[in-house]
Amino acid sequence: MSYLKISNLDVRLAGTPMRLLRDVSLTVKSGEVHGLVGESGAGKSMIGKAVLGILPRATEIVGGSIELDGVDLLALSPREHRYRLGQSCALIPQDPLTALNPSRRIAPQITDRLTNILGWEAKRARDRAIELLDEVHIPDPERVMRSYPHELSGGMRQRILIASAFAAEPKLIVADEPTTALDVTVQKQILKLIKEMQQRHDTALLFVTHDLGVVSKICQSLSVLYAGKVVESTDVRSFFDEPAHAYSRALLAATPKYTDPEASLMPVPEAVIAAVKAEVEAADKSWKHD
Repeated sequence: MSYLKISNLDVRLAGTPMRLLRDVSLTVKSGEVHGLVGESGAGKSMIGKAVLGILPRATEIVGGSIELDGVDLLALSPREHRYRLGQSCALIPQDPLTALNPSRRIAPQITDRLTNILGWEAKRARDRAIELLDEVHIPDPERVMRSYPHELSGGMRQRILIASAFAAEPKLIVADEPTTALDVTVQKQILKLIKEMQQRHDTALLFVTHDLGVVSKICQSLSVLYAGKVVESTDVRSFFDEPAHAYSRALLAATPKYTDPEASLMPVPEAVIAAVKAEVEAADKSWKHD
């Protein structure tokens, strides 16, 4: 059963005809990890922000629907929208140092989610926060709870954000390139941890990344984007075995091969870029909105 269903979503720059997301449709099943891949600026993070209701003020949704468990979020009142998102969704952001409040200790940055969303008492929330830090393999969680973000390593800060995201048992988590700010060794640990937590809590995960290697390790399905348009949406095995779109095939060809480190990198051919641009332009010409 699909927990998240996005249908024909259009987002534009407010007050202009410029679309940032073009007729985006995709589904994420309960307990599934769905990857959003593409070049920088393709619209991956924009989709995640649209789902979480945190699009920049200079943008507006002008078409389509975003359904969570069969309920269209865009049809709800602002208050109902916030309540449902708070109960159902969470975010693992890209940069833990900027995501955590530098002037607050770690404890309230986890417990606030439990007291404000689930209505738990302070002691119960604190006990659960310590359990969560233990779940994400942070040693001496009592000490970490008393610490400020700058006193911890990047890997520990990211583990704290993961713990916080899973704290209120959301049914959907958006992970926005959660390993980008980390070194390669820590990246591997964090990816393994996210997968571990996702499976343990049976959470649907929308995973934003530009790394096809990450997709192969953590995702069951994916959508490939170019200029705010989904050019292919399929399961991971089909994508790597037999990608349907020329742009998908070009992205795979451009990926470094660790089994052949001396092989030349293959840039995406200009003919493929021209063809996919033509698809986007054709979609824009057929799009009408006041």
